[in-house]
Amino acid sequence: MNDHRRLERLSRSQALELLSSVPIGRLVFTHQALPAIRPVNHLVEGESIVVRTTSGATITTVAGRSGAVVAYEADSLDTARQVGWSVIIVGTARLLEDEAAAERYRSLLTPWLSGAMDDVIVIAADIVTGFEMVPGDPADCGQVGSITSAHPR
Repeated sequence: MNDHRRLERLSRSQALELLSSVPIGRLVFTHQALPAIRPVNHLVEGESIVVRTTSGATITTVAGRSGAVVAYEADSLDTARQVGWSVIIVGTARLLEDEAAAERYRSLLTPWLSGAMDDVIVIAADIVTGFEMVPGDPADCGQVGSITSAHPR
């Protein structure tokens, strides 16, 4: 196994494409002045991430009509090969009030939890950051963006 890794920055379009390839991510927001993280399933449409929530959920209250700055993160990691990618979105989350659009998203996005999940939150992908961890050459070791495995042989 090659013990050398390096991080390659993904383009915005590559990052959004990878994000759309996985069904679940983590929504990060502020609740009572502290960070809160919730795993949610999502869909990516254009430059937006869409999630469904229960009415009265903390994120629904936080986002509301005026919106809230949030982060959204998803990844895909191969622990055996020690490669993978991670995408982080930072943007404004808002409760979708257009009922026709909300109904369309409800039909496209099936919640993983039981019960009513009628609210739809849309996150604008204002800042998109993505990295892919790939095998590297020994010459890459010690350079910015490289990672050397600490896994014993």
